[in-house]
Amino acid sequence: MSYIEPAGKSFKMTILALFLGSFVTFADLYSTQPVIPVFAKQFGVSPAMASLTLSFATGTLAICLLLVSFFSENIDRKKIMGTALTLSALLSICVSFIQDDLYILITIRAIQGAVLAGFPAIAMAYINEEVHPKSLGYVMGIYVSGSSIGGLAGRLIVGVLTDHFSWNIAIGSLGALSLVISLFFWWMLPPSQHAIRNKVSLSRIKASLLNNLRNGRLILLFGMAFLLMGSFVTVYNFVGIPLMGPPYHLSQTLIGFIFIIYLVGTFSSTWMGKLADQYGRRGVLLSGITIMLMGALLTLAAPLLLKIFGLALFTFGFFGAHSIASSWIGRLAGKNEKAQASSLYLLFYYAGSSVVGASGGLFLMKFGWGGVISAVSILIILAAFCVIMVEKVKIGN
Repeated sequence: MSYIEPAGKSFKMTILALFLGSFVTFADLYSTQPVIPVFAKQFGVSPAMASLTLSFATGTLAICLLLVSFFSENIDRKKIMGTALTLSALLSICVSFIQDDLYILITIRAIQGAVLAGFPAIAMAYINEEVHPKSLGYVMGIYVSGSSIGGLAGRLIVGVLTDHFSWNIAIGSLGALSLVISLFFWWMLPPSQHAIRNKVSLSRIKASLLNNLRNGRLILLFGMAFLLMGSFVTVYNFVGIPLMGPPYHLSQTLIGFIFIIYLVGTFSSTWMGKLADQYGRRGVLLSGITIMLMGALLTLAAPLLLKIFGLALFTFGFFGAHSIASSWIGRLAGKNEKAQASSLYLLFYYAGSSVVGASGGLFLMKFGWGGVISAVSILIILAAFCVIMVEKVKIGN
């Protein structure tokens, strides 16, 4: 069995399918983020409470990632990913029918997060197993770029349509689009060829978990993922609130257009992934984290253009760092433990989104935007420390 590589016929179809799958995942997952201020107003709750529509989705996704990876060994990876995308699209359509019950909305979003767990970890494992090692950084970069485009499109579609119609119509429309794209995914992605079929057993699951958790280098990257993703989601969860207030008074449509900044992540994830293949992961990863910190601090500036430029730097650094770390996980994990290692990485990644992303609202209420950025800056510095220590740890591969 040969690897998927640039010279092969299936390479373009594979990267496009993975791009589209990542697009749907992140468009659906973060569809409620741009309307958190709208939820707070409509349901009469605090921004922190309204942000639970996102935090519960990312939280259940994080919890279910391990379960999916453990029980997916005897099922074709393509079938798991395709089913996750299709069900998520249908749940987005269901969300559009909710009128006045925030708790039902949060519940459906939690179910949607659990369903979406079938895509990210399996996709990362698929890439590490099926793609030639020399192209891992590039393909993982394309996959991550799909998340940035999906995040942009989902937020932009929902933000603009909410301003002109309602958030119900906005999320329903996104669900319909996601359903169409999921059908293309089923058609385009080749079935997995290199996945090792293993009988599911508690003893094997325990052994795999212990092997990954004993790998000090992996643990450091898991911690980095928690800190960076928590920081990223916190900034984007709440940046719309000060921008809708004085002195900016931006509309929901303009807030939605701010997410066009995600396009820089599309570039940085692929570009920095290729740089990491050429010059080494540690140095390029630290560069991405440094850029992310600089961008966060720049959002403290009063002029709107400087704030937006800061967000662009922040986004550039984050997606570049995530792309590099994602491919690094596959290299550090054992041959039969790549899916579980990817799941653990994403568990910490989305746990950061859920835990830190929600708590950021408390800093906003007590200390304003400066308090949010102070907390985020500390987390980013800790993430950089984790990366610095990776190659100094002797445990692991």
